[in-house]
Amino acid sequence: MADDTVTAAVVPDIVLDGAAHGALTLRAASVRGDSHRYLGEARQDSVMTAHLGEKGAGELLAVAVADGVGSQPLSHLGSHHACRTALWSLGVDAQEVYEALAAGREDLFAEQAERATGCVADRLAGRAAREGLDPVVYSTTLRVLLVPLDPDVRTRGLITVGDGGTALLRDGVWDLTPGEGGPAADEDRMIDTRTAALPQTRTATTRLVDTRPGDVLVVSTDGFSSPLAGEPEMRGFLAGAWGGGAPEPADFLWQFQYRVKSYDDDRTAAVLWEGRR
Repeated sequence: MADDTVTAAVVPDIVLDGAAHGALTLRAASVRGDSHRYLGEARQDSVMTAHLGEKGAGELLAVAVADGVGSQPLSHLGSHHACRTALWSLGVDAQEVYEALAAGREDLFAEQAERATGCVADRLAGRAAREGLDPVVYSTTLRVLLVPLDPDVRTRGLITVGDGGTALLRDGVWDLTPGEGGPAADEDRMIDTRTAALPQTRTATTRLVDTRPGDVLVVSTDGFSSPLAGEPEMRGFLAGAWGGGAPEPADFLWQFQYRVKSYDDDRTAAVLWEGRR
């Protein structure tokens, strides 16, 4: 039911988005899990994409994914506002973010990430205070990927609060911990089991990932990262579907919803194809 109370939210069952900038192609989707459909509950995951910075040097393609903590009643709102606020905050500092990535300065990037996640925590806590609620009701994870549009800058920045996954498909082989070592395809390495969530924490983990033309980079909530890590057949299917280039949005959505038994959570991911110039 839709009404004007804080607990009400009209959340679509599925969100599908995409963008193309030069050699870069992005596809993003968020799909309500079977468990939430069965119980008549809202999709608690969120995804948002944005173009940050002024035209010219310093432009960024940005995407945020978030997973509302299932035990909290307003986490679907928390995930939505976390994505929106993080992208807004990083947009204010877009030039500085670009310069940090272009220079490969993870220390400077970490400072900008801390400002962004601190802003998210403050906004969620402030929203709760205005409504007379405990901020924990908005609990959510967050992952943000920042990609310079300058084709000569190959470094991508990742901001993480809480669980979820990051994966890289290169030459048909999945690396489930890009930026942390060589290729891996096992659940223990793919899944981040930390329980950190906004707004209770203000601390982000940052990582820089260097890509090559032809790579496919994925950031996701654990509703996608868990089956990707645990099911070799899913990895094989998606390697075949995505390894030859970016699909059209409708095909991407079909591929993204690859069925895996016993995985019924919301599923959200943003997938970046690094085109060959």
